[in-house]
Amino acid sequence: MILSTTDVIQGKIVQSYLGIVTAEVVYGSNFLRDFFAGIRDVIGGRTGSYEKLFQEGQQKALDELKERGRRLGADAVIGIEIDTGTINVDQSGVLMLITATGTAVKISQ
Repeated sequence: MILSTTDVIQGKIVQSYLGIVTAEVVYGSNFLRDFFAGIRDVIGGRTGSYEKLFQEGQQKALDELKERGRRLGADAVIGIEIDTGTINVDQSGVLMLITATGTAVKISQ
């Protein structure tokens, strides 16, 4: 399975478009991670725990995108976009959202 942010794959021809596929990964906030990230924000520096969380989330979203494309019979998912955001649940919590979207296609081999 080929995953690409472009809408073409060099040397391949799209034979058919099978549909749009999406994948969502949602993480709840963690008090200790939030606390230490807040300290980093005050004193400067990168918040490695959140960077790692987003890296893991993006990989999980791409893996799910690949699986959903496979279920449609796709050889590739093209035009992939990854978006991140937050959802405020209440005053004590935030959910982090990572969404991947692309087009599942059959390509010439």
